[in-house]
Amino acid sequence: MRTRLRQLDEPVAGAVITVSDRCARGDKEDRSGPVAVRLLADHGVLVDSVRIVPDGVESVRRAIEAAIEAGARVVLTTGGTGVTPHDLTPEATRPLLAARLEGIEAQVRAYGLEHTPLAGLSRALVGVTSREADGVLIVNAPGSRGGVEDTVAVVGPLVPHVLEQLGGGDH
Repeated sequence: MRTRLRQLDEPVAGAVITVSDRCARGDKEDRSGPVAVRLLADHGVLVDSVRIVPDGVESVRRAIEAAIEAGARVVLTTGGTGVTPHDLTPEATRPLLAARLEGIEAQVRAYGLEHTPLAGLSRALVGVTSREADGVLIVNAPGSRGGVEDTVAVVGPLVPHVLEQLGGGDH
């Protein structure tokens, strides 16, 4: 690796949103959200608690917007990235992005494919809400623990670089 990735100078606020009808109803325990919180903390992204919302464009969009309004610099959603009729997380996320980071999306899928062929089914997006200093990194992850692990393994080390670039920082 030619470029050394650096760590955040200080922790940043983050948010984790689990997207699942079953978890929102209390029929199923959220197992991916807590994994995301733990793994993001290893990269200096601090999350107080996981918010659980049902599948749907409006519920997911409102949750992401609320996280941004609360000061999150990194928002990770888990769930709703597949191809079922209820998997609408990318549709909720896309209008909030000023720029997609398609290279990171491809990296996440490629990394996931090393572990399971199911990674190819993910339609997860990664992008920023603005290219200005107040931009927020939004990351969609699959709803499985493995999908979250793969996503954070790729995205976590890149968080300092992405946040530094927002607003014109060095690249």
